[in-house]
Amino acid sequence: MKVLNQVIKERYALYNGDSAEVMQGLPSDSMDYSIFSPPFESLYTYSDSDRDLGNCRNEEEFYQQFDFIAKELYRIIKPGRLISVHCMDLPASLNNDGFIGLKDFPGKLIKVFEKVGFIYHSRVTIWKDPVVAMQRTKALGLLHKQIKKDSSMCRQGIADYIITLRKPGENKERISHTNETFLVEKWQQYASPVWMDINQSNTLNRKSARDERDEKHICPLQLDVIERCIELWTNEGDTVFTPFLGIGSEAYQALKMNRNAVGIELKESYFEQAVKNCENALTSPVQLSLFDVGEVE
Repeated sequence: MKVLNQVIKERYALYNGDSAEVMQGLPSDSMDYSIFSPPFESLYTYSDSDRDLGNCRNEEEFYQQFDFIAKELYRIIKPGRLISVHCMDLPASLNNDGFIGLKDFPGKLIKVFEKVGFIYHSRVTIWKDPVVAMQRTKALGLLHKQIKKDSSMCRQGIADYIITLRKPGENKERISHTNETFLVEKWQQYASPVWMDINQSNTLNRKSARDERDEKHICPLQLDVIERCIELWTNEGDTVFTPFLGIGSEAYQALKMNRNAVGIELKESYFEQAVKNCENALTSPVQLSLFDVGEVE
């Protein structure tokens, strides 16, 4: 399979194909940072492809396939640099799991990445409104009537997390910030273990110029979150990579912030929208130098 389609420009390189295969053609120690939202096991259906991680038959198969992604990420990330994974605890259902409760998806991902050599670096919790979650999911544990019926089944809402891991080794290009760009108050905001001020609706679906025929991506990551992570953990001119491009949220924000972007997406309609979004991001005539990523066969 490898690459079905690719668009390579001066500031970005996007590939339509299976990440586990396409990543094998990318140079070792070539990416400065990676931020992405992986498939949440089988919680959402993204495509009908048997290569789609979201279509694995069970958890064991999902993590077996995810191992390939983790190993390739470790290879292509520069020593001393970071990857950030957007994830959350997953609801368990009586029909699918045999019980009602939660599954520790973030913890399982950490174990996968530690197994290939990454060091667990940090975790930030992204607050989400439980009322909105209740209205959207009708989860038993969030319904007010459950308080009166049997509150032993009540629970808190499910937060989002950004799990960040570091590849061992010396970071040869320091990420330095001036006092003018990173005031103490700003650092205190970023250093907080809980980000309470993320705008949940600030996603690429809302920002992008779209028409009714454009396909809606199920769960794009908030641009606020991507912006903070890129600002904190990269320099201008760095290359930001995502193995799960989707409609291009991470690549779009990287380009807006004068970084370069590399992304891989399996689903053709998402890939095509990501290309459009990256072009929309390039509103400035100022171009950065070419980065060392070429065509993948």
